[in-house]
This record gives sequence, C-alpha cells and structure tokens, in this order.
Amino acid sequence: MDPFSSEGELLNLHNSFHQGQYTSVISESTAGLSPTNQTAAKVYILRARIQTGEAAAVIQELSDATEPDLKAVKAFAEYTLNANAAEMEQLVAAEAENATVQVLGATVLHLEGRSEEALALLGKHQGNLEALALIVQLRLSQNRTDLALKEVQSAKKWAQDSLLVNLAESWVGLRIGGDKYQQSYYVYEELAQAPISSSAQTLVGQAVAELHLGRLEEAEVALQQALEKNPTHAEALANSIVLATLAGKDSGDYLKTLEGVAPNHIFLEDLKSKSDMFDKAAAKYSPKVGA
Repeated sequence: MDPFSSEGELLNLHNSFHQGQYTSVISESTAGLSPTNQTAAKVYILRARIQTGEAAAVIQELSDATEPDLKAVKAFAEYTLNANAAEMEQLVAAEAENATVQVLGATVLHLEGRSEEALALLGKHQGNLEALALIVQLRLSQNRTDLALKEVQSAKKWAQDSLLVNLAESWVGLRIGGDKYQQSYYVYEELAQAPISSSAQTLVGQAVAELHLGRLEEAEVALQQALEKNPTHAEALANSIVLATLAGKDSGDYLKTLEGVAPNHIFLEDLKSKSDMFDKAAAKYSPKVGA
C-alpha cells in the first residue's frame, strides 16, 4: 500500500467535508487507506452522515464503540438529537487530548454557551487544523478579531496551503473589511469554480463576500444556487433574508422557512432580541390619552 496515496485520499476526504460536500464524503471508499487513516476517514464519513440527517442511524451503529474518536462522534450525534451534553462532558473529562474529542467537544460546549471552556479544550490541540479553524470561529463570535487574526497568522507559518487556513483567513477578512473583502471573495470563487466544490456552503460564503462588496445581484444568484442545492440550508436562508432586506424585497418566505428548520438559529435570536428592544423603547413614547 502506498502511504502517500493513502494520505492523499484522507486529505481529499478532509477537504470535501470542510467544503460541505457531505454526499461525496459518504460515498467515498476507504478501502485504499492505511490502517492508521481508517479511523480518521470513518470519523469524517460518520460526521457527514450526521450532517445529512442520519444521526439516529449513526448512534445505533456506534452503540458498542470503544475508540475515543468514535465515542465522540456518537456523543455528538446524540447531542444533535436531544441537546443533552452529559455524555460529551464525560468524554471531554476523560479524553481531552484526543483530536476528535477536542473538536466535537468544543463544538458542544460552545453551543451550550460555554465558549471559554471550548477554547481551553481546543488549546490542547497539537497541529490540528480543524481545532485551529474552530478557535478562529469562536474568537470571531466573541468579537475578538485580533485574536482570530493572530491564530491565522500563526497557522500560515506551518500550513500555508491548507484549505482550512485559507477559509479561516477569509472569515477574518470578512470581519476586518476594506480590501480584505475582495481577498475573501477570491477564496470562495476559486472553490465554487470547481464542480465538486460548488456546495451550498461554499456558495453562501461567496454570497456573503458579494454582499460586503455591495454586489447584491451577484449575491442573490449565489444564494439562489445554494438553496437549489439545499432548500433548508440555514445560513443560505439567513443571508437571503439580509439580502432581501437590503434590496427592499419581501423576506417573509425565507424567514418562515428558517423558523421551521432552525428555530434557535442565532440570526432569529438576534432578530427577536432587537425587536424586543425596539418595542420596549417605543413603549416609552406611546401617546397617553388623558381623562
């Protein structure tokens, strides 16, 4: 078995998963992989199945799992179904040095509102690009663009050509703004041009860059393509609402669909929070009818 060929196949799985090409990942054969890479490949395939709605089947399949990586996938699948973090918390306490536990455990902790614990867990990683990308996302969610940028700059010293590093740099660029908008757009444009890479996820990234550049028509095309590939893609729906609002169009259908597929989406929570704040402020100026 050629070890270099095996590494290349695993890298293809890695890239396909992080581009949102879940169907491609699931259909990938792992027969040619070395024993060392078999578990890593299985983790990507199982995670892709969770993303496509097969969480229950994955849980059943991993009922007797003993490897930390597979136990982490099982705990993550269970969390997606019942939002119970107990099993993942136990795994994090016992296997904090495991790369899969770090990434999936940190994801659950963040979703539980425990971002600092998630960052502490991810800080244990040893050259794990997915952990690094997740750190960047968490720092951006905390509005710490400076720390997110620091992570990207550090990663570029040892993983310059990595897909995840390029994506992480584009996320930071969209937050920094200015000429970074165009640089971020180029990353997604390059991905979208390759047929296998033109996933809904990639198209949404391209559309966000287009929105920042003020190119509403181009953003609309990209979002329409994303929704054609996946009509319930939450990020595509959220950004379609933003686009419709900017363009002065009705966003009601997108909003209704998003409320149905992702009622706890951060966009909806933020929208409700701002609506409540507006109502509270408006109430102070309500006309008083005297006797």
